[in-house]
Amino acid sequence: MHAFDVLGDPVRRRILELLAGGEMPAGDVVRVIGEEFGISQPAVSQHLKVLRESGFTDMRAEGTHRVYSLDPEPLRSVDEWLDPFRRFWAPRLDALGTEIARGKKARRDGATPAPSDDEEQP
Repeated sequence: MHAFDVLGDPVRRRILELLAGGEMPAGDVVRVIGEEFGISQPAVSQHLKVLRESGFTDMRAEGTHRVYSLDPEPLRSVDEWLDPFRRFWAPRLDALGTEIARGKKARRDGATPAPSDDEEQP
């Protein structure tokens, strides 16, 4: 299965977000995903199986529990695919960084930052 097929599903993306914070027992993943998406334990288990078989997660047995963790390797191919598109948002991120730095400097200097165009002036 291609990485984008795996990532195209919101449930699987959410599971990966959870696992990005650290390994989790399958029961905890089922509880969170079940609450957020209203799906059953077998449905969550199917998503975990897809993630495991496609290489996005690792699973280890700990007694009677299965503990899942994120394997970042498949995300590298996604990152590589996105690389040519970064030029579209890199200037905007640079501009955002500049504005954040200006705000920090203004606070340090005790000055009030200039209002943005959409703020009403007195």
